[in-house]
Amino acid sequence: MSTLTIKHITTYRYRKAVAFGEHRMMLRPLNSEDQSVIEAGLIITPTPTSTSEIQDAFGNHVNIARFADRAKELRFESTVRVKHTHRDIRDFQIEESARSYPFNYHAQEFSDLARYMQRNPVDADHQVDEWVRTLVRKEPSSDTRELLINLTHGINESFKHLRRDEKGIQRPRQTLELGSGSCRDLAMLMIDAVRSLGMAARFVSGYLHIPSEDDKNYAGGGNTHAWAQVHLPGPGWVDFDPSNGIVGNRDLVRVAAVADPRDAIPLYGTWMGLATDYIGMKVEVMVRRN
Repeated sequence: MSTLTIKHITTYRYRKAVAFGEHRMMLRPLNSEDQSVIEAGLIITPTPTSTSEIQDAFGNHVNIARFADRAKELRFESTVRVKHTHRDIRDFQIEESARSYPFNYHAQEFSDLARYMQRNPVDADHQVDEWVRTLVRKEPSSDTRELLINLTHGINESFKHLRRDEKGIQRPRQTLELGSGSCRDLAMLMIDAVRSLGMAARFVSGYLHIPSEDDKNYAGGGNTHAWAQVHLPGPGWVDFDPSNGIVGNRDLVRVAAVADPRDAIPLYGTWMGLATDYIGMKVEVMVRRN
């Protein structure tokens, strides 16, 4: 077990003072068996007139801030300390019925997992289907654990990770065609591939701890990070990070887990002014081990 401190600062700048509407933040990590929040602080400048905290339909923490003052700068500074325990997929006991692929989920859990098995957008021309099956063994069955490990490593080795500041996520087909994408693009490619195989998968947004500042092997530092989780009978949701070839939760801190990535935006809100008033946004994320 280790303790990680996460500092996440987002600053919006404007040419003149503007008014702000409601802002929603998903910055507080989830509590689970392998990670728990020790303490969390959030400083917002200018000071909001009111703040509240809710949980969304997926159990993720959402902070809401409302403002009255105008300002030329809006700043959110989140500081969180988390206890984190490394869990590796090889330590999980997958139920015997699911150790070989293909397998079926139990009837009583299928309805709960259905939303995580729906493909959006639909792979109309079956490009993802054909691609993922080249990575699956041609024998009648294969080891489920090894299949998912090979898929994670296959994406990591075959696709180039790019930092992409544009909003939105590439369609999996587009990522296939380009051979590159951001962490969220590669996560969605893996999710769609896993769903094409009949397994439940979901999108995870959070933070990546880079063990050393000199470590060039990790992609996604200095910003929020995204990866996939696959539901396996027995252990439940298991982490897979195709951007870095990570299997299990090593160095990954989960903040939000959702069926659709549009429900896991770390920070969004509105402001009132001219389009030309907006200068830009700066995001700084630092994750260190205590």
